[in-house]
Amino acid sequence: MKHPSKHPQEIEVWYILPAIRKELVLALKKKYSQKEIAHMLHLTPAAVSQYVNLKRGKEITLPKDVIEKIGVCSKKIVDKKTAFRQIQEISLYIKSTKALCRIHKDVEGDLNNCDICFR
Repeated sequence: MKHPSKHPQEIEVWYILPAIRKELVLALKKKYSQKEIAHMLHLTPAAVSQYVNLKRGKEITLPKDVIEKIGVCSKKIVDKKTAFRQIQEISLYIKSTKALCRIHKDVEGDLNNCDICFR
């Protein structure tokens, strides 16, 4: 069995968080301006623009269930505090459903039967 060279936390920061932000920006764009989204998600307006134009957060494809979870959570966001809580909820969901493992495997390749995070 091959062991990961990147820590799961690195996968979260480098790949998953940008993908979450991208999906949140796209969902929130239906209701809020880019400037409002930037304020709520504590991002620069330029970063929001890059997410909208799919220039950021495109390194991985989140599983369908995670995207659906992000859609549900996006409806609960009305300010910075609720945004922070919902991003935490999404992150916990990704870990609890082992989507983190699937994404980690996609990033690093052959990590079959890796259970380091769940021992």
